[in-house]
Amino acid sequence: MSYPGAFVAEQPNKPAVVMARTGDTISYMELEQRSCRFAQMMWDAGLRPGDHVAIFADNHIRYFEAYWAAIRSGLYFTTVNRYLTAEEAAYIVNDCGAKVLVVSEAVREVAIEMLPLISDCPVRLMFETDVDGYANYETAVEGYEQVPLDDEPRGSLMLYSSGTTGKPKGIKRPIDGSKIGDPDLIGSALVGGIFGMNQDSIYLSPAPLYHAAPLGFTTGTHSVGGTVVVMEKFDPKEALQAIEQHRVTHSQWVPTMFSRMLKLQREERESWDLSSHRIAIHAAAPCPVEVKKQMMDWWGPILHEYYAGTELNGFCYVGPDDWLAHPGTVGRPLIGTLHICDEDGIELPTGESGLIYFEREEQTFEYHEAPEQTQSSRHPDNPFWTTLGDVGRLDEEGFLYLTDRKAFMIISGGVNIYPQEIEDCLILHPEVADVAVFGVPNEDFGEEVKAVVQAIGEIEDEASLAGRLLSYARENLAGYKVPRSIDFRPELPRLPTGKLYKRLLRDEYWGVEGGSEGGISPIAQITDS
Repeated sequence: MSYPGAFVAEQPNKPAVVMARTGDTISYMELEQRSCRFAQMMWDAGLRPGDHVAIFADNHIRYFEAYWAAIRSGLYFTTVNRYLTAEEAAYIVNDCGAKVLVVSEAVREVAIEMLPLISDCPVRLMFETDVDGYANYETAVEGYEQVPLDDEPRGSLMLYSSGTTGKPKGIKRPIDGSKIGDPDLIGSALVGGIFGMNQDSIYLSPAPLYHAAPLGFTTGTHSVGGTVVVMEKFDPKEALQAIEQHRVTHSQWVPTMFSRMLKLQREERESWDLSSHRIAIHAAAPCPVEVKKQMMDWWGPILHEYYAGTELNGFCYVGPDDWLAHPGTVGRPLIGTLHICDEDGIELPTGESGLIYFEREEQTFEYHEAPEQTQSSRHPDNPFWTTLGDVGRLDEEGFLYLTDRKAFMIISGGVNIYPQEIEDCLILHPEVADVAVFGVPNEDFGEEVKAVVQAIGEIEDEASLAGRLLSYARENLAGYKVPRSIDFRPELPRLPTGKLYKRLLRDEYWGVEGGSEGGISPIAQITDS
């Protein structure tokens, strides 16, 4: 099976989507009919295979009918981060060449502000309402037949990188000529094959749907006939409540969510029935070893981890048993062959850290209208080796360990320092809610280590807290890795996808005008919690 319509005859009234907070539900029959209507409307508007549809919305129940309408029409589907400014969102809509833009009430003000910037997008729709410049989505599609198009080539995603190390880039995967009913990689091989999901599975998604992994796994769940429970926003208590209430079997998280749940009071953590929960997946950012061990102690050995990018140039996976035997690993490759190389592309010996390349027999992506960025992701001598810019090492058994992003490595007095190790240490301190570590200017050494911390609760004395954290760091880190200083912020610019916009902070200390983060604004709601 590979799409929701394949299950309609067998389970027409089964919930395909349940919204965790409101309980709103859409059945498999409703999802099939609504996606057919929207597909018919877009065909009537002149869209043809290879054209682009964009969505700019919160976690809305109708997100999925827009996705499936595009995918069953041979179209590219692009999601827009709901927290972007009008200029930033318009850049993505224009860059992908969207002929249809769907927005939700949650982004109304920004969507209106975008209008003068997206004049080349002819069809603009808003869920549940209409405003000047946007037609009512439901009214626009209601007159169309609830039947499939005569031909249904499978479309694809064109998602944009989060811009944590530069301007967001459109990641364009090829449309392969398959049909909507053919098996697909995410549904058949990943969700069904690796993680064992099927029609009996209930998948909890606590993250924003505009991100690749939540979108891929929720729609992958539909591909195998399961039910998706979507959290409107992540909240640690509500996540545990949802597992109990909906008898969740599978879920996916980012490490910051683990940290927030672990810092609940013990009685809050232990008051929920989590016995239905069989597989908890995590990815998107490195998970501190001690955090994962604490989660294993709490939830049992059900944590499964993978390392991959939106580019899908490779895929590493590790189950709980292998991880416990190799703490800190992100697994061995299931897709692609790993190579660890130095700055010149020369392969390094086992155990040494370098740039991570995946080798594939064919190219799986390109950066949309960015040939230089596409070329920079390729190995200098091997065009079928590609990198996401991460640094890591391999052990003797072929397990991969991530070190950090190449862009955030600190060079102090000629010594390479990786912030991730320092962040993994400080996040375990009971007074730390979140932490970012990066290099700042030092006249003698070039760079020195700076930590910026979001504390738990009010800070009565910053100097005293900084002293406690530095003492803690000295007890657990080599001296050259201990931050020279610690600053405090009420909130760090971290998206609910787990991505930390570290460049926003780093640029302030380096005197970069505006603290630009590749077009992403430092807004208070960025944590979506």
